[in-house]
Amino acid sequence: MSEQNTNERPILRPIEQHTTAAWANIEKLKEISNVAIPSELEVWNAKEWVDSNQK
Repeated sequence: MSEQNTNERPILRPIEQHTTAAWANIEKLKEISNVAIPSELEVWNAKEWVDSNQK
């Protein structure tokens, strides 16, 4: 029998869809850390989505 590494997994596509994320519409970046700052509209849209999808 051939030995197989049990830790190896096939590479799968990510489940998350980041196209509608608040940071997808980047307004600016912080200088030193390069953190994306979304526009105010995108933050509002993300909050609305979270509020409407609460359990």
